[in-house]
Amino acid sequence: MANTKQARKRAIQSVARNKHLSAQRSRYRTAIKSVRKAIATGDKAAAQQAYTAAQSVIDSMADKKVLHKNAAARHKSRLTAFIKAMA
Repeated sequence: MANTKQARKRAIQSVARNKHLSAQRSRYRTAIKSVRKAIATGDKAAAQQAYTAAQSVIDSMADKKVLHKNAAARHKSRLTAFIKAMA
């Protein structure tokens, strides 16, 4: 347990930050799952639409440094490749 006022404040801030970042990461993962689900169904139009929505979420997470910019680029690249591979 935190013994000083400063340590108590930092503990409270840490909990709040963790809660916020967890929600952000959940939003990001849900966006990717929706694209993968659309790809699995085989509907290219739906997959493209889901990717467009997910792309903004992924970029937003990279801008907020929830996700590294190279990881965001990698995820977008792989999702695009999956969509392009659909016949």
